[in-house]
Amino acid sequence: MSIESAGFEGALISLSLIVAIGAQNAFVIRQGLSDRHVFLVCTICAFSDATLISLGVFGFGEIISNSENLSELIRWFAISFLIIYSIMRFKAAYDGNSLDIEDEKSLVSAKKTAIITLGFTWLNPHVYLDTTVLLGTASLQFQGDEKIAFAIGAMASSFLFFYSLGFGARRLAPLLKTEKVWKIIDVVIGIVMIWIAWSIYTN
Repeated sequence: MSIESAGFEGALISLSLIVAIGAQNAFVIRQGLSDRHVFLVCTICAFSDATLISLGVFGFGEIISNSENLSELIRWFAISFLIIYSIMRFKAAYDGNSLDIEDEKSLVSAKKTAIITLGFTWLNPHVYLDTTVLLGTASLQFQGDEKIAFAIGAMASSFLFFYSLGFGARRLAPLLKTEKVWKIIDVVIGIVMIWIAWSIYTN
């Protein structure tokens, strides 16, 4: 696989994992709607993700790659989780899903906003599973420059997503409140999750 393909796969996997509705994303959108400390919030989220992605690809991924039994165990765990996750996304699309966002105007200091953002990011167990375990496992198929490209692609996708979400919140709000849009998003995420699981299985 080429370096460009490895980078693209990293970006696609990262975006697929991060785009689902969650407390962190809802918080970023609310900050964007209120136009308060948007750059600060997006920067904390993006750099936190980049740190966790690095730990996953170059830390966790390297550790499990040195143990065949552990690597195989984590591999099947990741595949199982991705399949279950995809089923959940398909179910969400079937049931109907939307994001309830109130346009918050409360004045909160930059310091308090930073602490809240760090809490949403680092106290969320799901973020460790996404960035450290799943991305770390997916990176096992790459070596050398391809692994670096994979990590850079994943990080770039995270930066692009958070800044777009924060600064584009006002324009995105009407769409994010629409059930039909989230049906499409959930179906696409479900398909990509299955593709990722297949990619891990075959590699």
